[in-house]
Amino acid sequence: MRNTDPSAYLPHRYPFLMLDRVLEQQPGSFARARYRTSAALRSLPQTLLVEAVAQLSGIAAVERQGEGGFLATIDRASFGRPPLLGETLEVEARVIKIFGRLCLMEGQVTVDGEELLQVTLTLGIGPL
Repeated sequence: MRNTDPSAYLPHRYPFLMLDRVLEQQPGSFARARYRTSAALRSLPQTLLVEAVAQLSGIAAVERQGEGGFLATIDRASFGRPPLLGETLEVEARVIKIFGRLCLMEGQVTVDGEELLQVTLTLGIGPL
């Protein structure tokens, strides 16, 4: 396990950093993180769940800290209920396929085993 602070990997900062702690990471393969919803966001729009997975996907896909990347496409997203204030979200991201600088990713957001989001997206790795 490397650094548990998501800001070590991402340029995002509060309030747009949608991850509190990286729980598990296998570079180039998989990552799992936690995010606790807070009153700062009043209610968390479900589209920000996709952003949480995209951020974690960047951490899962890169081999080195600071490598950087960008969300290229959201291929598919299916939503459950919206998250409630004070809930702890478990976020997961898995690399499905890497082709050049692009990574096909799958991810999900759950609360106590209840799925709030299932998403497939494509990331670009490296500078724009």
